[in-house]
Amino acid sequence: MRNSSRTVRRIALALTLGVLVIGTGAGAVSSPRAPATAADAGVRAAAGDQDGPQFYSGVTVDVSGVVNGDVYAAGQSVTISGDVTGDVIAAAQTITITGTVDGNVRLSGQAVTISGEVSRSGTIFAADVTVTETGSFGDDLVGAAGDMRVAGTVGRDLMLSVGTLTVDGAVGGSLTYQSDREARIAEGAVAGTVQRIAPTESPRVEISPWAVVFGWFLGLLYALVAFSLVTLVAGLAFPRWLDRVTGHLLPSPWKALLVGFVAAITVPIVLLFLLVTVVGAPLALIGAVVWLAMTLAAFPYVAHYVGRLVFRDRRRPVVESLLGGLILIAALQVPWLNIVVWLAMVCFGLGAQLLEIRRQRPWAASRDSAQERSERPGPTEDTSPASHS
Repeated sequence: MRNSSRTVRRIALALTLGVLVIGTGAGAVSSPRAPATAADAGVRAAAGDQDGPQFYSGVTVDVSGVVNGDVYAAGQSVTISGDVTGDVIAAAQTITITGTVDGNVRLSGQAVTISGEVSRSGTIFAADVTVTETGSFGDDLVGAAGDMRVAGTVGRDLMLSVGTLTVDGAVGGSLTYQSDREARIAEGAVAGTVQRIAPTESPRVEISPWAVVFGWFLGLLYALVAFSLVTLVAGLAFPRWLDRVTGHLLPSPWKALLVGFVAAITVPIVLLFLLVTVVGAPLALIGAVVWLAMTLAAFPYVAHYVGRLVFRDRRRPVVESLLGGLILIAALQVPWLNIVVWLAMVCFGLGAQLLEIRRQRPWAASRDSAQERSERPGPTEDTSPASHS
C-alpha cells in the first residue's frame, strides 16, 4: 500500500496541473478541424493520428482520434473517446472517458465518468465520480469526491476522501478511505485490507456556569469603569455643552426621538450614495467619521439627560452624568431590554445633537441677534417739567 505522503504529492500534482490546463488550454487550441462558424463552440479532434502533446479548449471537447502523446483539455464538457498513448489532464464540468489511455489521468470536474481503460493510475477530484463496469485502472486510484461508485476494476490500491462510497467492482490492492459514513462494499470486492479513517472532530469545550457568571461580571465591571470615565470627562470638560444639547430633550423629548430616528435611517443611505458616486467619496468618508463620533457621543448626552431627570437640575453636571451613566449601564445588561434601551439612546442622542447643531448654525444666530435688536426698546424721552425749564 502506498503511504500517505505519496497521496499528498499526487493531490498537489493534480491541482497544479489543473491550474496549468486552465491557463494554457484557453490560449493554445490544437485541432486540425477548427469550427467553421461562431455558433459551433465545440472542438473535436480529427480521427487521424496526432503526434506530440495536444491542447484542446472549448465548450465541448471530444478527442476521438489517436493521440501519440499527452492530452490537455479544458471546457464545459470533455470526452476522451479515442486512444491516447500518453497522459490525460483535464478540467471541466463533465468529463467522460470511453476510450483507452495508456498513461495516467488527472481529472478535476463536477461529474466524472470512467467507462474506458486507463492503463496506469488516476487522480480524480469531483463532486460525483463513477467507474462503470467497463471502466478500469491498471494501477492506483486516488481522489476526493462527494459521491463515488466503483463498479469496474482497480488494479492496485484505492485511496479516497469521500462522502459516500460504493464498491461493486474489483480492487486488486487495499482500500483506504476517509469518510464520516461506512462504505458499501460488495463481498470479495477488495483483495487487500479495508481501512476507514473517521474525520477528526473538534473537541467540545464545556464551559462552567461559574465561568459564564465570572465573564459576565468582568464585562459589567469593564462597562462601568469605561463608561463612567467617559461620562466623567464629558461632565468636567463640557458641562455647558451637555446642558445645551440635553436641553432639547427636556421640553420635547419625542421631537428629538423622531429626528434621531429619521436621521439614523437617511444619513447612512446618503453617505453610501456619495461613496458610490466616486466624486463624493471623500465627503462620504468625512461624513462617516463625523456620524460615527456623533453616534458614540449619544451615551454621555443621554446619561446626562437621565441624571437631570433624576436630580431635577439640582446637582453638578458631572454628578448628573455619573448617575445617569450608571442607570444606562444597568439597563443595557438586561436581556431584550438592552436592545430597546440602546436604540432609544442612539435616537435620543442623535436627535438632540442635530437639534442643537441646527440652533447653532451661523445664519440662524445672526438672524436671532437681529431680531433681538429690533425688539429692544429705544431711549425714552424725558417729559418731566424740569426738562422744559
